[in-house]
Amino acid sequence: MTHLTYAEAMLVGLVQGVTELFPISSLGHAVLIPALIGGSWAQDLNVSAPESPYLAFIVGMHVATAIALILYFWRDWIRIAGGFLSSLRERRIATADQRLAWMIVLATIPVGIAGLALEHLFRVVFSKPVPTALFLAANGVILLAGERRRRRLMQDAPRATPAMAAQGTSARPSGHLASPPSPAGTTAEGIRTADEDLTEQNGEGIAADRRLSAMGLGNAVLIGSAQILALLPGISRDGVVTVTGMFRGIPRQDAVRYSFLLSAPVILAAGLLKLPDLAGPLGSGIRGQVLAGSLLSGVAAYLSISFLVRYFAKDRSLTPFGIYCLIAGLGSLAYLLLR
Repeated sequence: MTHLTYAEAMLVGLVQGVTELFPISSLGHAVLIPALIGGSWAQDLNVSAPESPYLAFIVGMHVATAIALILYFWRDWIRIAGGFLSSLRERRIATADQRLAWMIVLATIPVGIAGLALEHLFRVVFSKPVPTALFLAANGVILLAGERRRRRLMQDAPRATPAMAAQGTSARPSGHLASPPSPAGTTAEGIRTADEDLTEQNGEGIAADRRLSAMGLGNAVLIGSAQILALLPGISRDGVVTVTGMFRGIPRQDAVRYSFLLSAPVILAAGLLKLPDLAGPLGSGIRGQVLAGSLLSGVAAYLSISFLVRYFAKDRSLTPFGIYCLIAGLGSLAYLLLR
């Protein structure tokens, strides 16, 4: 009979909180880390085993990660939820918030259906160390391909005029993806206040969501459907959504924001759907470990999203994450095959 120790729960919870939002696949790490450590870890943390307590543990971590996402973007979610409710009440889709709310809802449906139909099959068949290492390396290729596509589009695009460049700079794409402080927003001493930062972030969120709401329902659903690939361990949900958005001509920062907005309902729904596993026999004897790991996962997820929104606000690349996935995937594959 397998058991989940506090050391296992806390380490994996910490890794889960980070890797769920970084474009490097949390499920891939959840499969590979125990396999690489070996011993009791490989037995206790076997996600493909049908009656493993690890499944109940993953439920708790998913719920904690989703809560962290909702808390970080709570102002945005209040506005988007308000748009959804007003759309139902008025029986129309007119405003940017109403359009974006429906885009998120409809873009979540394909992965929801696929998850219900394929999650068990994919977990049992593919959630093994060797296939996971291959998928993680493939995730690296996807991220690098997205950046290469972006560079080619920038090279092929006509040179922007000064007026166009100024307009593009003023429309920074992302909600809490805060841009670097501007001189106009500083105090006499050149130091921005917290209220000024908050006002700027809220304004950027509204501007970004207006741009996202104009991408069209077809694009929104297509990009959201890319999340189905994340059912494969090693393929990152946020990574594949971001790259698909970039291939559809959406700026990287806006694509990243859309991936974050799509992540919360999908992760929360996946966790709540499996909540009976945690409340049932699979959770017996490990609920303390689940609580400890989930708390660490939630805190790590909140700090991760805070870092990532600032990272991508500076127009930084997906390339480091792609290189990491290639090295980690191929390195894990070589170790697993040669040991």
